[in-house]
Amino acid sequence: MFFDRYDAGNQLATKLQSYKNTDTVVLALPRGGVLVGYEIATDLGLPLDIVITRKIGHPFNKEVAICAVTEDGCRVCGDCGLCGLDDDSWLRHETEVAITEAVRQRKVYGAKTQLSITNKTVIVTDDGVATGLTMKAALLMVRAQKPKKIILAIPVCPRDVLAELTDLVDEVVILDKDKEFRGAVGLYYTHFAEVYDKEVVVCLKSANKNEADYSFLNTDHYQTNSRT
Repeated sequence: MFFDRYDAGNQLATKLQSYKNTDTVVLALPRGGVLVGYEIATDLGLPLDIVITRKIGHPFNKEVAICAVTEDGCRVCGDCGLCGLDDDSWLRHETEVAITEAVRQRKVYGAKTQLSITNKTVIVTDDGVATGLTMKAALLMVRAQKPKKIILAIPVCPRDVLAELTDLVDEVVILDKDKEFRGAVGLYYTHFAEVYDKEVVVCLKSANKNEADYSFLNTDHYQTNSRT
């Protein structure tokens, strides 16, 4: 069990000490992953940035994710494909909506463009992995930018999903290797509270030692937060 996301990040940082003060970038999946990434980045003296992925839910049940899309249009779909859907126009539309939201989200966080990771070591992190769709999309996006090395650093992940993700990276650092996944990432935390945009912005600004500007948090961007 982890106390909270900061605790999980601190534990991961302990296992990543060989990358301290090196030419390495930490990329975190918002929202909860940024809190984990903050601890890794600050402990190791590394820059922190985000890689944004958005889920596409089944039209008859939005809670059932069938695909994940990154801000640059990389799309990954689950084992069931489109779960019986054969409407390409619907998927194209949902993909465009997801990309637009991802771009908007990056602006909200004040991260206008992603840090260059070409020929650099990259640590990709989140607060945990369940289905692996969003993480797989993120890793494919990272790989396309030709980094020197990709390290997947996560608190917990189902074994079968981890096996798939391992093929996309050079190194894996995982804290909990539970044989039987408990069904939800939050069950591995004592405190797994909702994460708001403001906390993400604070972590990004603080990790990169920039002065935070929270004026936009009074806009609809902040008011339309959803649970991670």
